[in-house]
Amino acid sequence: MLNKAKWIAHPVDMGFECPVFKKDFSLNKEIKSATMKITARGCYYAELNGKRIGDFIFAPGCTSLKRIQLQTYDITNMLSLENTITIALSKGWYKGRINWRGSVEYKDKPEAVIAELDIEYKDGTSYTVVTDEGWLSSPSKIRFSDFYDGEHYDANFKECYAPCQVMDYDKSCIVPQQGEKITEQERISPMEIFVTPKGETVIDFGQNLTGYFEIKLNAKAGDRVSFSFAEVLDKEGNFYTENYRTAKAEFEYTCRDGMQVHKPYLSFWGFRYIRVNSFPEDVTSDSVTAIVIHSDMKRTGYLESSSPLLNRLFKNIIWGQKGNFLDIPTDCPQRDERMGWTGDAEVFCKTASYNYDVEKFFDKWLTDLMLDQREDGMIPNVIPQYWSDEWSRAAWGDASTVCPWQMYMTYGNTKILRRQFNSMKKYVDYITANTNDKYLWTGFDHFGDWLGIDAPAGSYKGSSREDFIASVFYAYATSLVVKAGKVLKINVEKYERLYDRIVEKTRKTFTECKTQTECVISLYFDIAEDKNAIAAQLADMIIANGRRLTTGFVGTPFLLHALSQNGYTDLAYDLLLQEQFPSWLYSVKQGATTIWEHWDGKNDKGEFWSKDMNSFNHYAYGSVADWVYEVACGIKPSAPGFESVVIAPNPTDKLDMLSARIDTKYGTVSSKWYHFEGKVRYEITTPVDNTLVVIDGREFVVNKGTYIF
Repeated sequence: MLNKAKWIAHPVDMGFECPVFKKDFSLNKEIKSATMKITARGCYYAELNGKRIGDFIFAPGCTSLKRIQLQTYDITNMLSLENTITIALSKGWYKGRINWRGSVEYKDKPEAVIAELDIEYKDGTSYTVVTDEGWLSSPSKIRFSDFYDGEHYDANFKECYAPCQVMDYDKSCIVPQQGEKITEQERISPMEIFVTPKGETVIDFGQNLTGYFEIKLNAKAGDRVSFSFAEVLDKEGNFYTENYRTAKAEFEYTCRDGMQVHKPYLSFWGFRYIRVNSFPEDVTSDSVTAIVIHSDMKRTGYLESSSPLLNRLFKNIIWGQKGNFLDIPTDCPQRDERMGWTGDAEVFCKTASYNYDVEKFFDKWLTDLMLDQREDGMIPNVIPQYWSDEWSRAAWGDASTVCPWQMYMTYGNTKILRRQFNSMKKYVDYITANTNDKYLWTGFDHFGDWLGIDAPAGSYKGSSREDFIASVFYAYATSLVVKAGKVLKINVEKYERLYDRIVEKTRKTFTECKTQTECVISLYFDIAEDKNAIAAQLADMIIANGRRLTTGFVGTPFLLHALSQNGYTDLAYDLLLQEQFPSWLYSVKQGATTIWEHWDGKNDKGEFWSKDMNSFNHYAYGSVADWVYEVACGIKPSAPGFESVVIAPNPTDKLDMLSARIDTKYGTVSSKWYHFEGKVRYEITTPVDNTLVVIDGREFVVNKGTYIF
């Protein structure tokens, strides 16, 4: 792979200024085909004869630094007699501020690019262009680029090319493209342009999004455009950026003469609002267009109800996924973080797999998880591992077992499960070897029920006992190893015995549940011996709290499931439709257009929960959608990949209508119920034969088709 090509870099470290590499070449025969292969340590933007090569944003993507993906482009129709290839290069995930580990480990290894152009002529001969000593490099018009801090571009800057530097970098780490590419997905025009009480001009796009923008203007050389970005306004209606922490999130553009159109090359922002710090002319709705970017996933799941608030929540869940599935499942897209947090992925992967086809997305990310897993089985908190971790955290490291299993359940393909199986076992073995109490997981500092409402003053952790949470998830991870082993026909008797002992010891050690979350995980993960008693306790806690939750990142994803599985579906609906704090619809009523990190990121008084950890695009609590798909609308695979389906809707008088549909590899399965002339009408579509439909306790077995009950 790229046998003749060499890694090339700019001879001088220019900090966050982007170098550009250039190669001129001529052709004199008719071309049959031409293929360009490129990858980089950093992120690249390649052009041939002034036109972009491909549509992959931030190629080669974000991976474990143990490997780098290679992109292949068909450029047959882009070539002419005289040609120029240019490749601009930023530090990106390789050495940008986002990767502080890389800034140490790769301090003396500058960003570099490697490429090969293979041309086949119609006469049967061929011609190859590769990166080598013959390429030139220069500082580029991209004067600054960083994911956290933004981009500066000078349209008047004149490149000054000189020979590049060949780097003796390893090529064995280069692998074919595995994940989905990041692409431009949609464009959004400004909803409003207004002046804040402080006198600042602000553009409101009406939607919190991840991406960048395109500007159009008529200017003079040297005129300057300057933008800043925000997700929300403060209670006075002014531009607010404190929750971005140290991320400067800026854009600067120095204009050339005349009419011009420009969009950023190698940076992105999470934003709803743009503050116009400077612009050479009056800003209009035609001046700036937002461009949404995310991994190129196919939409597969749809939810709709008779409630406008609930429909907005469904949209927010989709926007949260779009904004955070940017090659890796980031926690948030705006502040100085944007990491592939394992805990967020673990709780959301089922919802994610119903909303979109994410098999390829998780295939790549889980490969990185496996590569960055420590030899003793420890799973870092973020993947790729850009932060140093000494130990795994319960419910976070469990992404190593939960996500592979969910991909198998949703898509029915054993490929990911088989590849990750040893990683799953190693994680369970790691816990077994690192605990103070055999058959429990104790003695470690975990994240607990992160951001639980019942957290003690001054703490981010809810009041649920960390050893209890860790031990329950230890049992769950072990159970998934057992399930996976049986699917793969691998002997897992050792883990079956281990699971039984973990459950037995957990029951004996934690004889009571003290919080909503402890009740939830005890029920959902089959730890509770007396489920009726624990379910009643959970219901009493919720009712005593005004039919409101107190759960955080650990308890919330399973809360409604724990209730409905134990006879409290009506109470689950109360929580879903609750409008008072804390609830899913509370943020909707506060104007949310994505899922928030905190139930009260901004309260009804316009006050913010905190400055340092308050993302307004944080998808984890959107995991409630899988309950709507599976329980409220009743769509649940009874065999992996939806090869067979059970459809058992659970209507409520609290809504007039609710519907869900999921596009599977066998076709579309959908379930809709609505009140009609004093009865409930059910419209069911199944793409497979022998589907079990359960309506009001009555069972029907139907073949593929559409039915009304």
